[in-house]
Amino acid sequence: MSIVAAGPTRPSTTAAGKGVGPLLRGWREQRRVSQLELALRADSSARHISFIETGRSRPSEEMVLRLAEHLDVPVRERNALLLAAGYAPHYPETPLDDPSMDALRQGMERLIQGYEPYPALVVDATYTVLAANRGIAMLLEGVSESLLAPPLNAMRLTLHPEGLAPRIRNHREWRDHLLAQMERQIALDRSEPLRALHEEVAAYPVPEQERGGDGEGKLDGGVEPVPYFALPLQIEHGGRVLSFISSISTFNTPMDVTVAELAIETFLPADPATVKYLQSLVS
Repeated sequence: MSIVAAGPTRPSTTAAGKGVGPLLRGWREQRRVSQLELALRADSSARHISFIETGRSRPSEEMVLRLAEHLDVPVRERNALLLAAGYAPHYPETPLDDPSMDALRQGMERLIQGYEPYPALVVDATYTVLAANRGIAMLLEGVSESLLAPPLNAMRLTLHPEGLAPRIRNHREWRDHLLAQMERQIALDRSEPLRALHEEVAAYPVPEQERGGDGEGKLDGGVEPVPYFALPLQIEHGGRVLSFISSISTFNTPMDVTVAELAIETFLPADPATVKYLQSLVS
């Protein structure tokens, strides 16, 4: 369960060698914000924004950070914008195994442990699994050893044909959900490592047949399906079909690149039968 150290530092995806003006213009255009709208948000003028983007004016460090905030630029890329403008990075990137991260690391471990017997895990920006509780370990029974070798990746574990994919009863729907989730992140973050992961898992073969029909959603004993309030992950385990609704939590106003890229995903039982089964494991 202990949180593992993150892998090599992920480089910024902001193109090297560009001035801060073209980089800011690229983020503004990606966010589909006009110069006037950005100026109003940042308490500036469209003329000044234009001068910054064309290189006629050098923005202050405060202005770079203000524009980046209003454009929702990821924390890692804000550092790159500052470097392009000639300033030092504003946000540190502290390894998770650094002593200064003890409180955060221990807090996340207590959180996912306290969520048991329900599954919960911690991932980074490219879905590398940094910590997981026993609920996740239960679901991973039968997964290929090659996928369980560090570093574990949540997307590979879920969608690989030797991972959870053959046991996911609504595989196509869940696959579409995960791929769309990654696409939204790529659009926001412009992460090349995430784009490469998306291309990899999108190319995995889809199971030829998915069990459905009259038995879909039923657990042992012929329990009828229930109406779900969100798309569930329906996965076979021990001769049963367990249903979960997932939720992803991130940190508010992160001041460190590492913290900004952490996410805690929890899986809430989506029906009474799943609750009853999981509770029976700890009774």
